[in-house]
Amino acid sequence: MNTPDPVVELLTRRAVDLMSRAELEAKLKQAAANRRPLRVKYGADPSAPDLHLGHVVGLNKLREFQDAGHTVVFIIGDFTGMIGDPSGRSQTRPPLSREQVQANALSYQEQVFKVLDRSRTEVRFNSEWFAAMKFEEVIRLSAHVTVAQLLARDDFAQRYAGQQPISLVEFLYPLIQAYDSVMVCADVELGGTDQLFNLLLGRELQKIFGQEPQVVLTLPLLEGLDGVNKMSKSLGNYIGVNESPKDIFGKTMSVSDDLMWRYFSLVLCLPEPEIAALRAAVQSGARHPREVKDELGRRVVAKFYDAAAGAAASAEFARVFSAHQAPTDMPEVTLTPADLADGKIGLIALLVKAGLAESNGAAKRLIQQGAVELADVKLTDPRATVTPADGAVLRCGKRGFARLRLAL
Repeated sequence: MNTPDPVVELLTRRAVDLMSRAELEAKLKQAAANRRPLRVKYGADPSAPDLHLGHVVGLNKLREFQDAGHTVVFIIGDFTGMIGDPSGRSQTRPPLSREQVQANALSYQEQVFKVLDRSRTEVRFNSEWFAAMKFEEVIRLSAHVTVAQLLARDDFAQRYAGQQPISLVEFLYPLIQAYDSVMVCADVELGGTDQLFNLLLGRELQKIFGQEPQVVLTLPLLEGLDGVNKMSKSLGNYIGVNESPKDIFGKTMSVSDDLMWRYFSLVLCLPEPEIAALRAAVQSGARHPREVKDELGRRVVAKFYDAAAGAAASAEFARVFSAHQAPTDMPEVTLTPADLADGKIGLIALLVKAGLAESNGAAKRLIQQGAVELADVKLTDPRATVTPADGAVLRCGKRGFARLRLAL
């Protein structure tokens, strides 16, 4: 009986799709024999300036490849970001301006090295090859893919069956992503399960261009704070890697008890036996779910900051939410005579002014839900006007605080 290769076991752990294990094993042996590290491709469109824990699932796997001696080719889709991609969506992701893409790309580069090893990372922008491509070359490239192939992609098929429009630009997107693999000579490409079609197309295109096809490895999609949809900046259910320790910890504590195990596995990469032991401790009553979730929060913060920051965020959370005290550091909002009428201000206007509500409508809903307190007094009438005192604390929901200052 053959003993499993521990490196292969590590690199394929948590994978959903693998095309194929035999190919990966062969590539690893060849790389070792030739002393040439594998080129492991990972692409990200800079559709938003912040990376979140959903991205970290892929970055963790890339780091495992790096620790095994291989090179990550991190492709920032500055060209594709200006097109839009409907992966896993019912409509196209809005295209961005060149200025937005460039700003987001710079932010991406800073954030990926919170997880990746800079010395084993090659950052590429796909505008390097696409910006100079002539239309004749685009047509020749498009000839390698049929409409039938593209309609095999689930989200395209669903939209076509539902008579929803699909632009030619959207059809080009998988081809563009696949051609990236050709241009960087990828040995392996990683992505979420929603990217499987695009990754497999990369294999096919490499064959056409005379390259050895890349191994495709997909990873699970991490559910966001709503516990339903995959983590997404646009859905607002995300935890950003650049957020403050306090915010990272607080958001992690809002993850459901059932979902937190996925975070232990996909974000922290804890071995399954360790996760199983934590589960058993909770099920037996030896540990309270909140205590284990506190451990999760501290570890997530430590991953992007350090253990001291995780401990401090935990202590502050306990002080605010368990002891019902205001946080030690909170934003201040200054009220001027122009904000007041006879020393008073409408409660809705105060919430908007303090930045605790995005609009008058949102403020009204928060008040009606009983989520608003001023100086420890709950206020439930949206029509109320209040007389603010200097230094008074305005609280909205679990994490919204502001200290009032009067400039009279």
